[in-house]
Amino acid sequence: MTPIPDSTQKDATAQGSVIYYRDGKSVIARKGIDRKIVPLSKVPQPVRDAVIAAENRSFYEDGGVSLKGTARAVWSTVSGQQLQGGSTITQQLVRNYYSGLSQERSVTRKFKEIMISIKVDQSRSKDWVLEQYLNTIYFGRGANGIEAAAQAYFGKHADKLTLSEGAYLAAVIQQPSRFADPEGADLDAAKARWQAVVDAMRQMGTLDGEATFPALKSPKKPFELKGQAQYMLDQVTAELNRRGYTDEDISGGGLKVVTTFDKKLMTAAEKAVKDVLPESTPKKVRTGLAAVDPATGEVVAFYGGKPDRSDYDNAFSAKVMAGSTFKPYTLATALDNGFDLSSRVNGNSPMHVASASIPNDSDRSYGRINLVRATQNSVNTAFVDLGQKVGLDKVATTAEKAGIPEAQLQQHETAATFPLGVASVSAVQNASGFATFANEGVHMEAHVVKSVTPAGGQKNVIEPAATEVVSKQAAADTTYAMEQVVKYGTGTAARLYDRPVAGKTGTTDKSKAVWFNGFTPQLAVAVDMFRDDNKQVEIPGYGVQFGGQLPAQVWRAFMSEAMAGKPVEEFPEPSDIGYGSDWRQPVDTRQDEPQERRPSDEPTPWFTPTPEESDPTATEAPPTRDEETQGPPENDNDSESPRTDIPDDSTQNFDQDDDSNNGRARSPSG
Repeated sequence: MTPIPDSTQKDATAQGSVIYYRDGKSVIARKGIDRKIVPLSKVPQPVRDAVIAAENRSFYEDGGVSLKGTARAVWSTVSGQQLQGGSTITQQLVRNYYSGLSQERSVTRKFKEIMISIKVDQSRSKDWVLEQYLNTIYFGRGANGIEAAAQAYFGKHADKLTLSEGAYLAAVIQQPSRFADPEGADLDAAKARWQAVVDAMRQMGTLDGEATFPALKSPKKPFELKGQAQYMLDQVTAELNRRGYTDEDISGGGLKVVTTFDKKLMTAAEKAVKDVLPESTPKKVRTGLAAVDPATGEVVAFYGGKPDRSDYDNAFSAKVMAGSTFKPYTLATALDNGFDLSSRVNGNSPMHVASASIPNDSDRSYGRINLVRATQNSVNTAFVDLGQKVGLDKVATTAEKAGIPEAQLQQHETAATFPLGVASVSAVQNASGFATFANEGVHMEAHVVKSVTPAGGQKNVIEPAATEVVSKQAAADTTYAMEQVVKYGTGTAARLYDRPVAGKTGTTDKSKAVWFNGFTPQLAVAVDMFRDDNKQVEIPGYGVQFGGQLPAQVWRAFMSEAMAGKPVEEFPEPSDIGYGSDWRQPVDTRQDEPQERRPSDEPTPWFTPTPEESDPTATEAPPTRDEETQGPPENDNDSESPRTDIPDDSTQNFDQDDDSNNGRARSPSG
């Protein structure tokens, strides 16, 4: 009438998961109960004997319960010589292992425990019981089970434990809190308890010779998430959830999760931001960086800010207007739909589309301009004209296939300024999008998990979704145009002198978000800067920022480290159709050199800024003082409540990159 329960207690067999860097060895974080289940064969015989001597000497002879043991427990309690408890190993296992049995003391619970223990002893082998017991019992120091205990107390695997070490772990079972890190009187008591276990082993005939009290390893401090680790763990957990792993799986399934994050590059990303940004950087200025492997879609590194100041990261969570970094999606769409690099569009300013009047920066006109020069100089009206010609719906489709979610695009895709980057994106999304061009027009799904191996299960290697966005030639030609941006246009501060680079600057209206987004054949990286109150990004001593300034410098600092020692790879050749050999020569920009930006050059906005209501970041609230660098706060109205969203201002955006590259565009010799 008292059946053996058909389920175990959740915590009895739960094994915590370990999250690793991409090397599969360096630990990022641990989640859940510290336990790793091992077979009995991995537990040395002297260790088993020590536990039996301490807890249940008649284990291999009794029927799962012991009346003598119960009487002995009473005497031990009265005399103070507590060598053995009243319950057998089988009873302890039943109490801690099966569902439906609580730890409370009652006649009914004790009766059920005895009945189930007898039935378990009749239906299971003694070795099975001992194996479950050793993997279930708590040993102190947060360690559940013999393997975790061996690591916690002696820094070794269970199969390497000595007799003396096993005797200490057996001694700990009765008083795990007291003997976890004993000092003074507790240490004397621990030694006495250990000696009693050793003497019991000798009486049982399982010990010959002498044993020496073992040296205990200092307890580890509780696992702390440092640096970017909390952000990494958040993203890994979110992706595991999306891939069907529940929070319970992660906390108790003993998963070995190997991430895409490169430990060295994670350090390089943080260093690049901190080394480049001056100490005068206002505390409200945020900087995000994301690096994606074009061939695999793996996010190999990012910088998300300072977790101790904000749980809102700058690389995955923060979404700000893309500015001119969105123009290459328009360019690629056109090149995939019958246009070529020699196609000319209207670069005059202003341009009137419906009721909108769209200017270039400083209201400068370029006349009929080809697509290379339009990209190199980031000419707003040229891309508005190109978007009208190719179709904004097609541009939106390209961007979506390149990894930017439809929800972030759909409310803007009918606006004439859509090609200018009025939609908000994250650094990871933008890096992933540009990785498409480096990967010959194929977008690999951005992801942060390489593989998942459940406890005792089969390794599951993540296979990212691959989407053909544009043709190989369209990707090659888009890349060629962006190479000119870095060689001779607005992005020269990002040059890597030992290898080719393609990229695009981005500066939204009034510099509320500034970007540099670029790539080599092996790695795509996006860097953005913005303020959490949506004000202008201005650095004392450096002035108002543009994409070709500090963002490009951060990008270059990171890529110089990331590409060090990597083979130099060339981009594919651009198409020869539609333009002559003069395109192989550097474009002389001296006659078109943008003038140094002055306050009087600021165009007068014709629209009224309105927040982007659908921005998914609008519900998250970073602290008032979210710092990217140490330094005094900017002397602005910091008492104003910080903005938690990073709005688009409106469906109109006049990108200012065409007149910004550290103040001036450089000639080929500069």
